Amino acid sequence: MAIGNIRDNVLLRVYIVTGIVIFVAIIIFFKAFVLVTKEGDRWRKEADKRYIQNREVPGERGNILAEDGSLLATSIPFFEVRMDFGADGLSKEEFVKSLDSLAWSLTTYLTPEKTTIDEWRNYLWAHFNAKSRYELIKKDVTFEELSILKTFPVFRGGRSNGFIAVRTNRREHPFKMLALRTLGYTKDDLKIGLEGRFDKELSGGKENVPMIRVGNDVWIPLQDLTDIEPRNGNDLVTTLDVNIQDITQTALIRSCDAYQAEHGTAIVMEVKTGKIKAISNVSRTKDGWWEDYNYAVGIKVEPGSTFKLASMLALLEENAVRLSDTVDIEGGRHQYSDVVLEDHERAKKNLMTVKEAFSASSNVGVSKLVYNYFNDKRQKFIKHLQEFNLTIPTGIELEGETPPNIKNADDATWSGITLPWMSVGYELEITPLQLLTFYNAVANDGVMMKPYLVSEIRRFNETQKLFKPTIINKSIASKDALSQAKELLESVVELPGGTAYHLRTPQYRFAGKTGTAQLNYSKDKGKKHTGGYLGSFVGYFPAENPVYSCIIAISKPKTGHYGGTVAAPVFREIADKLVSSNIALSDPINQKGKPVPSPALLPDDVGYKGDLLKMLQNVELKHEIVASKNEDWTVLRAKSDTLNVMTRNVGNLKQVPSVVGMGLKDALYLLENRGLRVSFSGYGKVVAQSLNPGSVAYPGNIISIRLD
Repeated sequence: MAIGNIRDNVLLRVYIVTGIVIFVAIIIFFKAFVLVTKEGDRWRKEADKRYIQNREVPGERGNILAEDGSLLATSIPFFEVRMDFGADGLSKEEFVKSLDSLAWSLTTYLTPEKTTIDEWRNYLWAHFNAKSRYELIKKDVTFEELSILKTFPVFRGGRSNGFIAVRTNRREHPFKMLALRTLGYTKDDLKIGLEGRFDKELSGGKENVPMIRVGNDVWIPLQDLTDIEPRNGNDLVTTLDVNIQDITQTALIRSCDAYQAEHGTAIVMEVKTGKIKAISNVSRTKDGWWEDYNYAVGIKVEPGSTFKLASMLALLEENAVRLSDTVDIEGGRHQYSDVVLEDHERAKKNLMTVKEAFSASSNVGVSKLVYNYFNDKRQKFIKHLQEFNLTIPTGIELEGETPPNIKNADDATWSGITLPWMSVGYELEITPLQLLTFYNAVANDGVMMKPYLVSEIRRFNETQKLFKPTIINKSIASKDALSQAKELLESVVELPGGTAYHLRTPQYRFAGKTGTAQLNYSKDKGKKHTGGYLGSFVGYFPAENPVYSCIIAISKPKTGHYGGTVAAPVFREIADKLVSSNIALSDPINQKGKPVPSPALLPDDVGYKGDLLKMLQNVELKHEIVASKNEDWTVLRAKSDTLNVMTRNVGNLKQVPSVVGMGLKDALYLLENRGLRVSFSGYGKVVAQSLNPGSVAYPGNIISIRLD
């Protein structure tokens, strides 16, 4: 090939390459021009989004209060202190100059027992050289500790020197476990209890704060977060009474522990209003008793005999029975279809009145009464349960209330034993709260109140919203039927043979029903199987003018299982303490006039004459002094409506005196004056002494006395 041709080919290729380069350069220049002039703002904003963003900082969550203002749940501010060693305002000269002082301050005031000065110095110096942007100094710093930290070298320069304090609020419960599950919590998308139901009201406002990204999803605020104050949330005032809650929980745990139960629940409701005054749910854990689930509203179970009130009220509403009618309980066994229904305990007689059958909790008696009347009109029985509001939830302001499970007469699972089994609390499911709401309506003369837990929403002690008592059924039954139903409930406690007769008290009257339900009951090859028992008691007090209703349900006790044994005593303990501490629950002692003295009511004290006479004069008891004027020790003996003050012979100083009947103070005085050494047990009056009266009192001898 000629040299000229070669040169032309080379030049052509050069021109082509040069043209391509120039063309690409023109495109790049054009693109750059467009980016700068037309799209610059958009891309600059996009870059800012990637490295600087406005991020939300939430305000402080509102408090949850008891009815008297006691804190049940509150937010305590804590801070996470970090350091930006790459901050523009932090010079190497200043850092080196302050390093030793800062390390000393952190060791002395922050970690005196965990870290040495050298360890802090090395830690700080290593991260300064690495220009760490978000290095942890300490978690869970209190406000008081933060105030001290801000005075340390370097840190006192604030955000410009790299000091970062991120505020977090921790939810605290001053009363620990009291109503813990009912108060609830929020975590991510999980919202439990009152915290979840009123999350919007309790949550504070959110403040947008500019932050810069320094790593993978690590954002540093561009200003001091401790100076930012988003709007705080509202406070929630509940109907809970701290004292009643404490009494209820203590009694419930004591019984669950004594009978080795799996879990238990207790609710106390104010009859006239529906206010929940206490709600306790306890479960056995490896660390002891704790509230980890709200059994009161979240678990429906076969209630057993406590449901018999609904069955009897349906019969009474139909005028199908009177309390004086009789029913043959057939020895506590009756067959329906191919299944035998049995009483838990066999009665001593077969023929019982309706009242006796109910008070003794006879499954056979109640089921026969219901079956004989309603078997041909089963839907009418279900209609009464609907009128009692037993087929729908209560609507309490808690998420997760489980609806009742009560069959209709046309249900595909209805069988020949369904009606009698339903009548005694089986083949249906209901929560403890739903059952208590029904009993509360009976106590309230048929007016059914909606149970509720929140009475008010406040902001800075000013009411934002008020929640008032709500009637959900003006009358669940006729006055006559309700009056007889109350009489049935009172008979359980007052009638000999009643399942709670052993718990009656002369101090006040209460009414209710025991329940003993078999859980997960089955029958295989003629053998019965049960997954445990549910012992329960539902009632109200005082019986004449009910103020509180209460339900106790104890699941799977290992020792003992009857409701009258494991649950009713819890009710009685709660009632005892509320009656004794609330004058509104007791009649004034002078309401019925001064009682007429009788020998059975008059005291029979033994003691120092001067003290006894002073007591008799103060209480204005009629008395007559029979004792010799020279005798110091006397005994009171009733004669008709008068107390005789008689001589008590205590012997001379060398004899052991009789101190039986005396209080501890008088007994000690007499015995120790004779040189005897006294050991005692019990409290009350002396009922026994180890040395016989009249024997020689040898100084230094030990005498034991027992008080009761």
